[in-house]
Amino acid sequence: MSDFQHILYDLADGVATVTLNRPDKLNAASGLMIEELLAAFDRADADDGVGALIITGVGRAFCAGADLTRGDETFVAARTEGLGAGGETVYAREEAREPGGPLALRLYRLKKPVIAAINGGCAGFGASMPLPMDIRLASETAKFGFVYARRGMVPEVCSSFFLPRLVGISKALE
Repeated sequence: MSDFQHILYDLADGVATVTLNRPDKLNAASGLMIEELLAAFDRADADDGVGALIITGVGRAFCAGADLTRGDETFVAARTEGLGAGGETVYAREEAREPGGPLALRLYRLKKPVIAAINGGCAGFGASMPLPMDIRLASETAKFGFVYARRGMVPEVCSSFFLPRLVGISKALE
């Protein structure tokens, strides 16, 4: 049932499963993947047959973070969201905003419960993306890395908002 390139979307028994599908890149998030995730979230929200949403990754990683192979173009042309006249989600290009913020806010506003099934390593974007989800389940092989400072970056995907609310300010600062 998937008509996407970087993710898989499947619906069975009222549960939509979104699978990050770039195993050769450890499911690193590309601009296209983010656009496809936003479209998948809209699809799940609009479908009364979807009772819950599971997000996982193919292969040995959940998500290795942002795909940095585009260099300084990595975060250009991020999508932001707003509401159209009919209340539908509308996306517009904006160069000044990192792409994970709108994704995290869309996850937070999903009308259906969202479960992260973290099947392996996740860093940066991949570690932050599950934060706004309702439930986070991690395999015994999962490893988390909030590596922003080591990369000279400010935390993205609204992690500076969500992480302290989940683990407390002291642990988040650690």
